[in-house]
Amino acid sequence: MSDPTIDVARLADWMDDAGLPGKGAPLRARFLSGGTQNVIYELTRGDERCVIRMPPPGAPADRDKGILREWRIIEALDGTDVPHTEAVGVCDDASVLGRAFYLMGFVDGWSPMDRHARWPEPFDSDLSIRAELSYQLAEGIALLSKVDWKGKGLHDLGRPEGFHERQVTRWIGFLERIKRRDLPGQEVATAWLREHKPLDFIPGLMHGDYQFANVMYRHGAPARLAAIVDWEMGTVGDPKLDLGWMVQSWPAHDNDRAAMDYVDMRGAPSRDQVVAHYSQVSGRQVDDLDYYLVLAKWKLAIVLEQGYQRAGNDEKLLAFGPVVTDLMRSAAELAESSDYR
Repeated sequence: MSDPTIDVARLADWMDDAGLPGKGAPLRARFLSGGTQNVIYELTRGDERCVIRMPPPGAPADRDKGILREWRIIEALDGTDVPHTEAVGVCDDASVLGRAFYLMGFVDGWSPMDRHARWPEPFDSDLSIRAELSYQLAEGIALLSKVDWKGKGLHDLGRPEGFHERQVTRWIGFLERIKRRDLPGQEVATAWLREHKPLDFIPGLMHGDYQFANVMYRHGAPARLAAIVDWEMGTVGDPKLDLGWMVQSWPAHDNDRAAMDYVDMRGAPSRDQVVAHYSQVSGRQVDDLDYYLVLAKWKLAIVLEQGYQRAGNDEKLLAFGPVVTDLMRSAAELAESSDYR
């Protein structure tokens, strides 16, 4: 899609009325990224910089509610140890720009998704300092899991009661509505998830799609996580599902690039090492990791199957086809071989 435009004059007026910094100075907007769900612009006004995030004109109406939901999470993270973007301002009045939107602080950093499977210097040439990229990734959700979500006013953000039971019921129901092919291993993995539960369940704030693709790092070494971004799936649920999601495709060895091929995982610590770091920082036990790995693989297979079923001639979505079957097969194999009872 072509870069959408926003009414800079109306936005500037709203920012002035909201008492935001830079009043009276010219406002410039530079398109950064976006698609059918959200668009992001860098805003510059005098010496001030921030970012606006909003649905594009053609996005479904419920994306406005999603934007306001994201804002609640970002605002709640202020004052915590979680690396995040600063909450600057929010507007739920669609008459200003046509959609709800919020402003967040500009992060002077880099995203792994900008690198085309390569790390920036010095991480690209020095494998000895790469491990901290992974440890910082794990630390981000470990800190997120410790946020006092009730004290931050997020008591109604999700429904932690019955969270795991709903995961299976909701997603298997969704799959039955959309699927047009058999997924080997699905029945085995589904039955296993129905029969097993975590050793403990301590509700907390979770991201919902936690991976290298949804974080930003500070420039230079040592690796420092600058912000967790893209909170579309954020909720109050089981934070350890974020951990399972993060490591479900973690390479088994240095040459195992197929498992996570959008970043260069050479020099990364083992899965056990990043999981242990998460446990140390979060204070949560990880003896039931197999449960979360099965759930993450199974759920991701279903999420990607939706894209595959509506792929048409889209080569990117068609590529999900074998990924889905591999994930579901892997979930079933882990379920059958796991000694977690």
